[in-house]
Amino acid sequence: MDIQALVWLTLALGAGAIAKGATGLGLPLIALPLLTTVVGLQQAIGIMLIPILSTNAYQIWTYRAARTLPGLAFLPGFLGLGAVGIGLGTWALDSLPERTLEIGLGIMLLAYVVLRLARPGLVLSEQAGRRMGPVAGLAAGTLQGATGIAAPIGVTFIHALGLDRRASVFAVSVMFLGFGMVQLPALVVAGIYQLSWLWLGVFACIPIVVFMPVGEWLGRISSQRTFDLMILGFLTLAGARMVIGI
Repeated sequence: MDIQALVWLTLALGAGAIAKGATGLGLPLIALPLLTTVVGLQQAIGIMLIPILSTNAYQIWTYRAARTLPGLAFLPGFLGLGAVGIGLGTWALDSLPERTLEIGLGIMLLAYVVLRLARPGLVLSEQAGRRMGPVAGLAAGTLQGATGIAAPIGVTFIHALGLDRRASVFAVSVMFLGFGMVQLPALVVAGIYQLSWLWLGVFACIPIVVFMPVGEWLGRISSQRTFDLMILGFLTLAGARMVIGI
């Protein structure tokens, strides 16, 4: 990877880390589309795995007390079918043209933005969450395996449950860590993962450590609504660029 690509890697991860520091999510959702335009989807997914595993393990430990809060009964079914979905998505990543997957990822990002704007107050009951959890997990896992981003389905579903903020961050972090732990060996078995991506993933943790505190500071001084709109605007541009192919 040349110097220009490393600069883009740093900027993409820095932007994602700021979002994660401020809101508890957003690292792959923001960083991966930017990385994809520089190194391609498969390598971008491979690079992102180490940062995803490390940051979400940290957040699970930070919010570990939230595991006893109500509303988290959906997680076992969600994660179990999510693992199956990752296998299906990894097959698609290995078999389908990368341009097709990039267009699909761009469309999913734009759909996520539309859903967030159209239904900001959507709330599911705890019973509905348990019933729909396995289906949502399968869909989110498939999307994670194929594109490296489960958030358009997984995060939207978890937020729709109306959980306490601590429980929501805990659940999202468990999802990302669990999916990442399944996706890494799936990529190795499929013959996609390359050893050089491991070292780039370790390097990627440096800008995350630097920029996450910046996001935490911005989260304290900005309203959640303002920050959400900024992220949605950024995702709209990234999604449109991926669909158009520029």
